[in-house]
Amino acid sequence: MSRILALSGSPSRTSKTEAVLEHLAIRLRGHGHTMALAPVRELPASALLAGDAGDPDIAALAEAIAGADGLIVASPVYKAAYSGLLKSLLDLLPQFALEGKTVLPLATGGSLAHVLAIDYAFRPVLHSMGAEHVIQGYFLLDRFIEVTEGGVLLAPEAEPALLSIVDFFSAVLSRRSEFAAA
Repeated sequence: MSRILALSGSPSRTSKTEAVLEHLAIRLRGHGHTMALAPVRELPASALLAGDAGDPDIAALAEAIAGADGLIVASPVYKAAYSGLLKSLLDLLPQFALEGKTVLPLATGGSLAHVLAIDYAFRPVLHSMGAEHVIQGYFLLDRFIEVTEGGVLLAPEAEPALLSIVDFFSAVLSRRSEFAAA
């Protein structure tokens, strides 16, 4: 099946955004995909801030992105956009680093006022980087996410819609994989 890489743009080690990605990884692996999580905060800050694309950790992540069939690009919303941490990484990648990729944008935040960040912040940068197919994104309110020792619990009013979008993402990747094999 397909290789999926999930980029987490959260600066927090106790990130609700990242907990949701781990939850979705279980579902996507159940659909037969392989999935790796890449927290951007684990990259060297000095390389991100200096724009050092040659840093070994950043080069390794760029290579992982190149080898992925699909990406989930996730971030908490700050100031109506994705995190500056994620922005620093995206700025370091080659202009068409997402060429041929299927991408699912995912955002978390405290207010519905930030829901348009998917269409006005995420989608333009993903398309500009060459993404072939940007799936309908999803915005998840923080209050619908409960992180527990056993994982994450999503509120019943949010989980079905999110899982529907994730299943669609999975199906698109599966069809692309079958088409490439034919």
